[in-house]
Amino acid sequence: MPARKPAPRATTIPQAAKSAGDATLIGIYTSPSAGAPMEQQGSVILVAGLGIVGDRYALGTGQWSDPRWHDQELTLFESEVAEAIGIQPYQARRNLVTRGLSLNGLVGVRFRIGEAIITGVRPCDPCRYIQQLNAHPGLTKALAGFDGGLRCHIETGGKISLHDPIQLLGLVEA
Repeated sequence: MPARKPAPRATTIPQAAKSAGDATLIGIYTSPSAGAPMEQQGSVILVAGLGIVGDRYALGTGQWSDPRWHDQELTLFESEVAEAIGIQPYQARRNLVTRGLSLNGLVGVRFRIGEAIITGVRPCDPCRYIQQLNAHPGLTKALAGFDGGLRCHIETGGKISLHDPIQLLGLVEA
């Protein structure tokens, strides 16, 4: 696999994000292992530098659990993208589903959900693996036309719950 170019870091908080006062967490999903169904949760515990307690990537049992991909702690997905392409949010196989916040451009931005402080690391590009798991021809291509999500680092762990607000805190210092 060729080396991935790093995503450009935000130099300012995007205007769309600044006005996202109603940004909310509307879905929490985990899976115990690669390919296992996503399970909706009401609340979870995030562990700094590791992931969600009980999730495949925190357990080292995910499809992409490999030391080469060190940024598998947490993934976010926009509910608006799911609606636009006609899927259920869990089908994107991302951990957290947001509403009211454009994730595009949040690389290098810190934010709070519940007790946790999280940093956007890089876009979560769509892959054929989720298309295969969902038996949904064209899903990869449909997601590529939007935003496949955001990979994140958990800076400070803690409990997060459905309907927690998402509060932008600022830029990560370079």
